[in-house]
Amino acid sequence: MIKAKRIETTLAKAKALRKYVEPLITKGKNDTTHSRRVVFSYLQDKEAIKELFGEIAVKVAERNGGYTRIIKLGQRQGDNAEVALIELVDFNENLLTAVSDDSEAKAKRSRRGKSKKAEAAPAASAAPAAEEPSAEVVEEAPVAEVEDAPAAEEAPAAEEKPADDASEESKA
Repeated sequence: MIKAKRIETTLAKAKALRKYVEPLITKGKNDTTHSRRVVFSYLQDKEAIKELFGEIAVKVAERNGGYTRIIKLGQRQGDNAEVALIELVDFNENLLTAVSDDSEAKAKRSRRGKSKKAEAAPAASAAPAAEEPSAEVVEEAPVAEVEDAPAAEEAPAAEEKPADDASEESKA
């Protein structure tokens, strides 16, 4: 795991490996003779020790934990075992560039939102000028309704008269 930076294995083994590797990486952050001997007692590999105390310790120096990531890959075809990929977090270059691209995209979204607000502000200042002529139109509209109102009152009265005539004819 320390040499390859990522391993594809079953989910159960990946979870067990996480509990084994993370304390070793924590010890690797403190480069002393004692910590090197303790880690060597676990790993029994000089190349892995050099890698851990060299390249890995530099990249995880600011991290307080969570040095590994487990990604579930699905079921294995032969025995239907759940397969996972366990990797060191700071060594996946593809994911690190994707995360930085996402953060730039989020920043662009917020800028677009601000520009819409900036565009809305001039439109809001232009809107009162547009509202003034429409206010004049609104003032004229009630006048027209008032003129139509008496005509509307006369029409039902006219309808009632023929109805009365019809009722008078039926009485006769």
